[in-house]
Amino acid sequence: MKNARIPRHIAIIMDGNGRWAKQRMLPRYAGHRAGVETVRQVVKYCAEQGVEVLTLFAFSSENWRRPESEVNWLMELFITALQREINKLHKNKVRLRIIGECSAFPAKLQELILTTQELTQANTGLTLVIAANYGGHWDIVNVAKRLAQQVTQGLLNSEDINEKLFSSQICLADLPAPDLFIRTGGEKRVSNFLLWQLAYAELYFTDTLWPDFDQANFMQAIESFATRQRRFGRTGEQVDEELKV
Repeated sequence: MKNARIPRHIAIIMDGNGRWAKQRMLPRYAGHRAGVETVRQVVKYCAEQGVEVLTLFAFSSENWRRPESEVNWLMELFITALQREINKLHKNKVRLRIIGECSAFPAKLQELILTTQELTQANTGLTLVIAANYGGHWDIVNVAKRLAQQVTQGLLNSEDINEKLFSSQICLADLPAPDLFIRTGGEKRVSNFLLWQLAYAELYFTDTLWPDFDQANFMQAIESFATRQRRFGRTGEQVDEELKV
């Protein structure tokens, strides 16, 4: 496959862990644990295909509504996964970034997030972004608040606020926008994930539950992306002419 048809940035909603466990008459945490192994494999697939950025929706701002026991277990799983993977990520030159309101997490997890990000920040391989306690509405509102504060302080004129300025303040502003959005588990919605950033992403939905999302499923998503013509407001003829140059 030509490198030009490989997405630079893939964003994924990893859905279906609980249903995967239920189908096997296992507790929900078994599905989440199986999902961590899939994360490990998908990181590997992305690195092999030359994907630059992988963003995973690990815990939304709405997930606090789940049963307290499940939330607590997810926090422990997050801690365990970071502890186990930190050295491997660093060895493979993966740069880890966490986006979201991390102040709501237990102190131990906050400290581990900071340590992991500092250790890997100079790495030059795949950038792995974990969205945790993140919501697209939260992201956009935070930008609006910062710009409003600058206007109040006289540092910015309201007339100067435009799409380019707003984009420069949003999470992941320094990274390429997502080219391909994947959601596993059969649902067909973006669920408050990267609402601003996904504006021109190609959407790919699969019924495969996240723990079952293997290399074949991953490559099907990549191949689907490769068949799409990304016009960004232009005509198909204009895109074809540009590709000939």
